[in-house]
Amino acid sequence: MSGQPLLARVAELCVALAEAEREDSPPHAAFRVRGRTFAYFVEDHHGDGIVGIHAKTRPGENEALIDAHPDRYFMPAYLGARGWVGLRLDAGEPDWREVEDVLTESYVQVAPKTLARRLSA
Repeated sequence: MSGQPLLARVAELCVALAEAEREDSPPHAAFRVRGRTFAYFVEDHHGDGIVGIHAKTRPGENEALIDAHPDRYFMPAYLGARGWVGLRLDAGEPDWREVEDVLTESYVQVAPKTLARRLSA
């Protein structure tokens, strides 16, 4: 699957979250809530050949996900040390429920608490 249909699906999931906005920098995109980035769509970032997302996790969760599923999760350059994880979208058909869960958790980590609480209501 090429990057553009994947980006379209990721964007659909992200902008469905309260006050989320998309900012394009082809072939990548950033997703923000009130000016704070909660996810990136990346395609061949610095020539790594990966199509995926970068998302914020709870402390230590990025390493646990990578250890448990190294075929799908990876440590993103620059952001991994700050608690972010990469999820490949190009390693077979993406599990869109998993992608949605990762994006939603990242949003909760970054969004103002008033917005994050809306998800559990």
